[in-house]
Amino acid sequence: MDMKILGQKELQKEVKDAYFCTGCGACVNLCPYQASYKDQIVMLHSCDLKEGGCYAFCPRTPTDLEALKKRFFDPRDLIAEIGAVKGFYVARAASPKIRAGAQHGGTATALITLALEEGIIDTAVLAGEGENLLPEGASVKDQAGVAKRSRSKFVVAPNIAEFNRIAKEGGKKIGAVVTPCQALALAKMRAKPLKTYADRIDQLKLVMGLFCGWALSWKNLTALLRQKIDPAEIEGMDIPPSQYHTLSLFTKKGTIDISLDEVTSAVRGACWYCPDLTAEFSDLSIGSARLPEGWEEARGWNQVLVRTSLGEQLLDLARKKRILEFREVPEGNLAKLKTASLGKKKTAVKNLKIRSRDPKNLYFLDTQDPVIGPLVNGA
Repeated sequence: MDMKILGQKELQKEVKDAYFCTGCGACVNLCPYQASYKDQIVMLHSCDLKEGGCYAFCPRTPTDLEALKKRFFDPRDLIAEIGAVKGFYVARAASPKIRAGAQHGGTATALITLALEEGIIDTAVLAGEGENLLPEGASVKDQAGVAKRSRSKFVVAPNIAEFNRIAKEGGKKIGAVVTPCQALALAKMRAKPLKTYADRIDQLKLVMGLFCGWALSWKNLTALLRQKIDPAEIEGMDIPPSQYHTLSLFTKKGTIDISLDEVTSAVRGACWYCPDLTAEFSDLSIGSARLPEGWEEARGWNQVLVRTSLGEQLLDLARKKRILEFREVPEGNLAKLKTASLGKKKTAVKNLKIRSRDPKNLYFLDTQDPVIGPLVNGA
């Protein structure tokens, strides 16, 4: 697969026009020519630069995933289905206040707050919420700022655009809470393919990934919600395990459940081609837990994959300071997560084969990749 760096013209053709854009924001705030507007990345001006950061950092341009894994992770930790694993835990925030205000067990909120308090980072890039449920990237420096942005939005915020903006200013130690596509964009930056942006990415000190099956299109989601409720009345959302088959909306008047049969039409099209469930290019990855007691108990806990020494150190610190509580990981949980993650990879390969009508052409995925390649004939 040809993985050379090209420019904006090729990015537009290969990603935007092909409907592979994830809205991650990696191409925004590198130059004045790209912008994020209402859940879409738009081209404001044409650019004739032959090698652009917009193309180099996009998670949907051709990428040598295997080379990135070997560069940033211990090869002994790599598992084909879910990436590097140094440890697998079930945890939650020890603080009832954090748990009450956060999604599920509040583990991500507790850990990013701890990283700020310990000086591991001085700025956190998180998903904030703008008008009418439209997410936006936000930079915060304290616990109060984190607490305001601790709920899942299920619509992608252009967090990497916010990272690019503040990294351009310089002098920061930045941590980012990101989706799988955003984690990949940051990994591509960390590989430093272009010297122009090397100093910026050196400010990245922590990447915390969130499990993500798919994200919703803001435009399509709000159109669907307006048929049920005024979006201004929604205080939070959640997607229970697959057997429930619903999107739950939390309002002051109670909970409203919408069948996923309706919600599926609002899924961002690019998500059907994503092979990463667990944010494999992170220091640690966090998702909702699965417990034998059922969803009412599990919704208060998280599954945590530790991938790097830094992630391991942060989790150990949280344990030592009693920031997190832990419980025994149920037997078979890791195997189930591996199966779910492999299922997403198979779906991505299958859909890309359908798009290209050529099993040797998976657009941005490499058919020679040791994880992707074996799925080409079987997916």
